[in-house]
Amino acid sequence: QVQLVDSGGGLVQAGGSLRLSCAASGRTFSSYAMGWFRQAPEKEREFVAAIRWSGSTTYYADSVKGRFTISRDNAKNTVYLQMNSLKPEDTAVYYCAANRAPYYSGAYTDKNEYDVWGQGTQVTVSS
Repeated sequence: QVQLVDSGGGLVQAGGSLRLSCAASGRTFSSYAMGWFRQAPEKEREFVAAIRWSGSTTYYADSVKGRFTISRDNAKNTVYLQMNSLKPEDTAVYYCAANRAPYYSGAYTDKNEYDVWGQGTQVTVSS
């Protein structure tokens, strides 16, 4: 059974950077599409970024494009989210998620396409 553990959140000033990590258990991580989502208080969970199983293609929400970078290290069963030029509106709980359909190709931005979730890590950006 796959488990995801998110880490790396914290408090940072506007303009600062953080790197989130998501460590996965299991032997088939390299075949999963992975995504990052976030949820601010009283708001819906929203898509942030996703990466294909191979790492060859990445997807971003318009609000983070050019500031955030998703990457993965299949040898370490880990996916990362490098967040630069952070803004107060980036404040949220960030969740990584996995789509366990092998070599999935589809709606990477749709949270309903992901079937395993991490516990979340809080990111707070002060102005």
